[in-house]
Amino acid sequence: MGKLQLEVKALECLDLFQMRASWAEQFGPAPRFQSVELFRLMLAWRIQETVMGGLDPITTKELATSGSAVIERMDIAVGATIRRQWQNQEVVVYVVDKGFLWNDTVFPSLSAVATAVTGTHWNGPKFFGLRP
Repeated sequence: MGKLQLEVKALECLDLFQMRASWAEQFGPAPRFQSVELFRLMLAWRIQETVMGGLDPITTKELATSGSAVIERMDIAVGATIRRQWQNQEVVVYVVDKGFLWNDTVFPSLSAVATAVTGTHWNGPKFFGLRP
């Protein structure tokens, strides 16, 4: 196994705080991901990108023009981040292929996330300020 592969493999042993410290040391201020797995994937990508270079121009262009996902009758791109303050806590939700990622769990809808956050039924887009 090469040095790059060993460095990426070593990320499996790090907790969230150790990964944030590693990111800060290598790349500056770390993103505020709460998901250990998502953070591990992002850190692995950045390490590989540094060594091997980023995406080629064709792939970059295809991703930029790939459009967005229509979820709950809303046009939200996969990869988007949705934030909301709730009871002095920041709720951060990531739009993923299969729905919405919050606290290491993928939910099928924003309403399901809002219900999990609050413990009561909410209209998800309204809870996150995406709908009046």
